[in-house]
Amino acid sequence: MVRVRRDDFTPSKTSRVCSRHFQKGDFVNNPGKLRRLKKGAIPALFSWNNFQIPAPRASVWERRPRADSPPPVHDIDSEEEMELATLAPDHDYCITPTTAMVADQLAEENDTLRQKVKELELQIQALQLRSCLGLKRFAGSDEDIRFYTRFHSYDHLMAFWRLIEPATSRMIRVTSVAREASASVAEKTTSNRSTKLLPIDELFLFLNYLSTGCTQRELGHRFNIRRTTASRIITTWANFLYCVLGAVCIWMTPEEITANLPPEFKEYADTQVIVDCTELRCQTPSSLVLQSEVYSHYKSHCTFKAMIGMAPHGPLTFVSALYGGSISDRELFRLSGIIPLLSPDMAVMVDKGFRVDKLVPGRLHRPAFRSNKEQMAAQDVLETQSIARLRVHVERLIRRVKENKLFDTVIPLSISGSINQLFTVSCILCNYQNGPLVKDWREHKSQVEI
Repeated sequence: MVRVRRDDFTPSKTSRVCSRHFQKGDFVNNPGKLRRLKKGAIPALFSWNNFQIPAPRASVWERRPRADSPPPVHDIDSEEEMELATLAPDHDYCITPTTAMVADQLAEENDTLRQKVKELELQIQALQLRSCLGLKRFAGSDEDIRFYTRFHSYDHLMAFWRLIEPATSRMIRVTSVAREASASVAEKTTSNRSTKLLPIDELFLFLNYLSTGCTQRELGHRFNIRRTTASRIITTWANFLYCVLGAVCIWMTPEEITANLPPEFKEYADTQVIVDCTELRCQTPSSLVLQSEVYSHYKSHCTFKAMIGMAPHGPLTFVSALYGGSISDRELFRLSGIIPLLSPDMAVMVDKGFRVDKLVPGRLHRPAFRSNKEQMAAQDVLETQSIARLRVHVERLIRRVKENKLFDTVIPLSISGSINQLFTVSCILCNYQNGPLVKDWREHKSQVEI
């Protein structure tokens, strides 16, 4: 305790002295075991002696100057050295109670400030996520992912992103005319990203636009970008996914249809595709000629019209381009491009409005007409009911497409240049976003595979 020189210090059984204050010879030689002190060893190395044993003090005779010799250089006295030496930064044995209390208070304040800095950093990160509507903000909520993207879960969305991510490096972006004119050739070739958003956040913006149907100005405020930038991102991704997803053949062979045919279609086993038409309401154009082309008497509104085809077990296998709402179902069937895909051994299931008997090379499953009869025959009634029960699934598929709120509202003519790409991409995405239309079909498929 004298060597340690610590005021107001009463050691206990658990008190220890750092091994740095002992010499090497003070330890028992036990290789591979805990170091132990020899009996009687005392601390001798401190900061005030530079952790060295001071040289023996010279005698009075040696310290007294001689006339015939220059006076020797006096070493600093050990007592003076103890008073002037400073403490080591990692030891406080010689600190006084007052300074010790101040040091403890400063250390506590330092720890408190560090904790506050960490909390503020977390708050800044949270505010940055809230200020920008990015995908990371909803990564932990599958319910929000379903609302904003129509994908079943975050993992489901990321699986789709991994499929298309390699092609994003070759994406052709839509830019403004002024930017295109001012940009140099080097900038055009080296810079592929024209916005501050990451590519996956741009995809999230595009899916958000389809799913929620909000305006481009509102998307600009949500993602902290300009409205024109949001418009260019939507057009870019509509064209990109239209090319990437459109390059995948979704038309199925008769063998694939037969292998996945649900038991409900056993009476119509030759059915290759179930087709139906759907209409999207659009803004009324100012031109009377255009009004006559897009006006639909069925909807009593100006519309765009398309035809969708579905395989018997549920996936979308055909989607046509959009036409004016005045076109008939028969004419749309002829112009859609589905006829070259059909062969004589393929049957098509349609609604009553499709008078396409001469256009289809194979059989046509269609509900019977009453014609001039007072009532339908019993066999025709049963056939109509059975076809209606099976054909209703294509209407459920169309409902999945129209769950995207963009197509549930009046489509402005300002996006008429890209509405065909938007609609086609939304239809094809149904094959990636959702499971089978009927859960029993999934169980039937798993049993067949087993």
